[in-house]
Amino acid sequence: QVQLVESGGGLVQPGGSLRLSCAASGSIFSINVMGWYRQAPGKERELVATITSGGRTNYADSVKGRVTISRDNAENTVYLTMDSLKPEDTAVYYCNADVYMRTPAGTGISVDCWGQGTQVTVSS
Repeated sequence: QVQLVESGGGLVQPGGSLRLSCAASGSIFSINVMGWYRQAPGKERELVATITSGGRTNYADSVKGRVTISRDNAENTVYLTMDSLKPEDTAVYYCNADVYMRTPAGTGISVDCWGQGTQVTVSS
């Protein structure tokens, strides 16, 4: 089994900053892409940013220039640093990872894993 545990959400004023963290644990051989998605009330879940194991990044247009995704491959952890936050950034932020995990039989299988979500609220 693989678990993703997020932390770092909270309430911040417009223009402020937050750093989210997501640590993967369990029977992991390797992790390919890790990313962050968000879902605002009444809206569909949307991509925020992704990063490959080699460090290639991809950002949603709505956050480019304000958000940086990074990862520590040795710690199976991905980070999302958000600056110049806006009220429209308010959402539940979810961590996602494409994990190649070890099964109880000792073989490998690719699974798409999600964290439980962390609330980010941008408000004065």
